[in-house]
Amino acid sequence: MGPFPGNGRAQQTFGREYAMAKVAFIGLGVMGYPMAGHLRTKGGHDVTVYNRTAAKAEKWAAEFGGKHAATPREAAEGCDFVFCCVGNDDDLRAVTVGPDGAFHGLKAGAIFIDNTTASADVARELHQAAKAKGCGFLDAPVSGGQAGAENGALTVMVGGDEADYDKAKPVIDSFSRMVGLMGPAGAGQLTKMVNQICIAGLVQGLSEAVHFAKKADLDVEKVINVISKGAAQSWQMENRWQTMRDSKFDFGFAVDWMRKDLGICLKTANETGARLPITALVDQFYAEVQAMGGRRWDTSSLIARLENADRK
Repeated sequence: MGPFPGNGRAQQTFGREYAMAKVAFIGLGVMGYPMAGHLRTKGGHDVTVYNRTAAKAEKWAAEFGGKHAATPREAAEGCDFVFCCVGNDDDLRAVTVGPDGAFHGLKAGAIFIDNTTASADVARELHQAAKAKGCGFLDAPVSGGQAGAENGALTVMVGGDEADYDKAKPVIDSFSRMVGLMGPAGAGQLTKMVNQICIAGLVQGLSEAVHFAKKADLDVEKVINVISKGAAQSWQMENRWQTMRDSKFDFGFAVDWMRKDLGICLKTANETGARLPITALVDQFYAEVQAMGGRRWDTSSLIARLENADRK
């Protein structure tokens, strides 16, 4: 079966007329594993997975009733849509245009959807490479963290051609609650940078607020219950104040990953002339958290550096 046609009425009848597509998913990390699962269970698609550690791909196939492949190329062969969620630009190039990369197995008309948080430059590069093969490419980074992936409630920011987006959106919907086309190739990655810039400042502000409340001998829970109903409210406040208060950092997005993302933001800002003084400062604060042994702590661990200073 070929890619799903058009939009509008065709998308509305997707569930009845195009119940199953042939799909591949490359990269089964904490995000990719459940995302691929939703493509199989919620989307009802024929899914083949590839993971660098083969045992994880075998486990996924056994759990969800899909198939696993030995290489990205093998996973992509004959597929209508190929999804990918790996670590960084180099990882992405390796599984797409590298030896045995997925692009070598794409059929004409297939669409590659990259959910990695990577640079806009690599998105534009791979968009051109896909077009040269008669295929589509969408940069489609996600937000919502591990919980969003597990619950099928991710926000997906997409860059690429509108026709490719219209065909792919019904499939992307399997693991998302919000999907938007932000512009041409690279626009999805640029939008994710905006997202991470916002989060960095919010988490630092919340860290300072919770730390201040504790030092002032306030009941943090009472404080948050009041101020979260006003202008200070944010997702970070609603979901992270308690774990920050209790110094528990085993939830959500890891500091190592955030520093990778902020590095992309700062590099792009330097290229575009944007000024990101707070983002640069928070990036260095995360470097301090890494030095404290918090490389795998979640991003709310910014409060740990404030409290660590008290102990010195």
